[in-house]
Amino acid sequence: MTGYEMFWPMVAHAVLVFILYALLGWRRRVLTKAGRIQPTQFRENHAANEPAESLVVRNSLANQFELPLLFHTCCILLYTTQADNLPSVILAWIFVVARYAHAFVHVTSNDLRYRSPLFALGFVALVGMWIWLGVWLAFS
Repeated sequence: MTGYEMFWPMVAHAVLVFILYALLGWRRRVLTKAGRIQPTQFRENHAANEPAESLVVRNSLANQFELPLLFHTCCILLYTTQADNLPSVILAWIFVVARYAHAFVHVTSNDLRYRSPLFALGFVALVGMWIWLGVWLAFS
């Protein structure tokens, strides 16, 4: 491929991060106005006794900087080594769609019965991307 197809899943993931930041700000504002939390609790970015409504969003946001770090790295490496073919782009989209679904469950029901398989799906897709990169590098 070696076009820009590999970058679109990366852009889509960045959009998810921005959405989660906006949701976190909105939920914290609502909680502050309701008197359930004080704005000063967020000064050190460690809110003691943070209500679940904003804590789950904060945790979901933190999740977007853990495993996705390997995703963005792999996407860039696939592109620069010209290993970004259709299967690798499809795996990248599977990862991103799984991250959206995982984040949605995380900030709504937070039900592990749904969240864990979604995480696993993204994990397997990412492992597939890294395996493809390794195979490409080994045989190029």
